[in-house]
Amino acid sequence: MTPQNGGRPRARRVVITGAARDFGRTLAIFFARRGDEVLLSARDVRAAQRTADEIRGLGFDKVHAFRCDLADPASVRAFADGIAEVTDHIDVLVNNGARWLPGDDLASAADEDIAATVASTVTGTVLVTKHLLPLLLKSDRPDVVNLISSAGLTGNHRTQAHAAFYAAKHGQAGLADLLSPQLRPHGVRVISLYPPDFSNPDPLGPDWDTTPRGAGDKLTAHSLVDCVMFAIDQPRDCFIRAFHFEQAG
Repeated sequence: MTPQNGGRPRARRVVITGAARDFGRTLAIFFARRGDEVLLSARDVRAAQRTADEIRGLGFDKVHAFRCDLADPASVRAFADGIAEVTDHIDVLVNNGARWLPGDDLASAADEDIAATVASTVTGTVLVTKHLLPLLLKSDRPDVVNLISSAGLTGNHRTQAHAAFYAAKHGQAGLADLLSPQLRPHGVRVISLYPPDFSNPDPLGPDWDTTPRGAGDKLTAHSLVDCVMFAIDQPRDCFIRAFHFEQAG
């Protein structure tokens, strides 16, 4: 990869699932600020469009919004088809979308919510990666970034999530572990992040630059963004498989 624009990498085409709010929105804004073209999805296309409108309001026009219900295979296929109509390749796929399910009692969640959590997190990640892989393979610097969670680590029970969320995140982790060696011969890097609960101030608000980031403070989305950008900007011989984080407190 030949850096351009004062040593910075040339613009990428980046797909981000679950980009309507929280960390997906944060990542979308920062990729756009780097000059990348961002292709966003959310279960409600109007929510994805709001993020796209925010990005356009910042002066960045290379942004597209799509509907994608990760729990619905037909919706995932339609999303992939829509991406293919916009671009002939993508450089980065960020698997960020997943349904959060709270509860410390297995019986506390309805069957339908449990099924939707597992389907959106595991099945959705598998199908999005499957259907966008042909476009990734057309890039000369393809990366898959998975936002998994410390809930996907064996023995970690500190997140106040339902057992189905833990199970789903372990499914994502297992997929990443298998895909990394399978895709490396094709030049695709699979990069997974396992953050604990973290603070995610509004990247367009004043708290973004004032949130404490000391050794005893809670992990911030700011640091997670830095990790993602660091990993994808490495030379192509550098395969960073995972970021693991200590949990403060």
